Amino acid sequence: MSLHPLRGLTLEQLQRRTSVKWRAYPPDVLPAFVAEMDAHPVPAVVEAVSRAMRDGDTGYPAGSSYAEQFGAFSEQRWGWRWDPARAVPIIDVVTGLSLAIEAVTDRGDTVVLSSPVYGPFFMVIQRTGRTLVDTPLTTDGRLDLAALEAAFAAGTRDGRRAAYLLCNPHNPTSVVHTAEELAALADLADRYGVRVVSDEIHAPLVAEGFTPYLDVLGTEQALTVTSASKAFNLAGLKAALVVAGTHALPALADISHMVGALPSHLGVIAHTAALRDGGDWLDGVQEDLAENRLLLRELLNRELPQVGWGGGVGTYLAWLDCRDLGLGDDPGEHFLTAGRVALARGPDFGPTGAGFARLNLATTPELLTEAVTRIRSCLDQR
Repeated sequence: MSLHPLRGLTLEQLQRRTSVKWRAYPPDVLPAFVAEMDAHPVPAVVEAVSRAMRDGDTGYPAGSSYAEQFGAFSEQRWGWRWDPARAVPIIDVVTGLSLAIEAVTDRGDTVVLSSPVYGPFFMVIQRTGRTLVDTPLTTDGRLDLAALEAAFAAGTRDGRRAAYLLCNPHNPTSVVHTAEELAALADLADRYGVRVVSDEIHAPLVAEGFTPYLDVLGTEQALTVTSASKAFNLAGLKAALVVAGTHALPALADISHMVGALPSHLGVIAHTAALRDGGDWLDGVQEDLAENRLLLRELLNRELPQVGWGGGVGTYLAWLDCRDLGLGDDPGEHFLTAGRVALARGPDFGPTGAGFARLNLATTPELLTEAVTRIRSCLDQR
């Protein structure tokens, strides 16, 4: 097994893949936009899925193995102990967020988020008929607790229900919220009766310092939606979990009765194997990402000193501040057309994303260097 999953893959090998990362753009475009890793697969997952295929084990999912294994992983990695009976399997995190919002609020109720944030958060709120309220992060990427309190107070006026969509750790900024920040959020939510729904899909990527929201005092009414898919590069094998705080079981019951949102059986098999037997692989990914962050810092300092980056370690995504380049609200458009490198568009993460672009650094050092080189070269083509 490779202890460096993000090393040793060539561009030619990666271009044989047929996922959206390698098919959304023509072959001359270097893709660094979507949250897929350029990684060798987890050996335990290859074996588990291959065995299921050989055995014809391709039916509907059953049992609680995924929740039990995620519980063991949570305790080992973060010291968070929770009862797997408080979890229900779901097809993916976005579906889980949508169902959670529907379970804890009514149509027209306020749902608060903090931009810049993962684009589907906006879609979830709008498609469920809720009222979106944005309380942007502070200039240094932290939760704005004063703005959240004002939004919570307004959203629960006249007895209305309200919810807050938390991204923990935060995508796209890669900020890891501290235990103190989460405790302050929990206090506000409890004070105003706001239900927190926490997206923790990137959490297993954090080498140290991650705090699960439900491990904070005062979060008994909250819901967490999580998955092994990002950390183990399993987006094509869909499976996720909704985990309830100890007083949120009625909401969990509402979600468990939803039809058509079950995970893939092969997804459950893959995720369970990754959580159980993929620890060394994950450690290798975390080491490779740490080295890539150092490389990206060096490349930006040398090639793109006008571009700002906070250096967050909460995901494998780099939120690049390109406002000083003079490329308008969507610098990624110029990088694509002139540099043939695709980054995620900043405005897709909300109005505070104007002038930014998101770079996926979960790749080889060679391709990360090539991405920055292309961006630097295309700045002369204006």
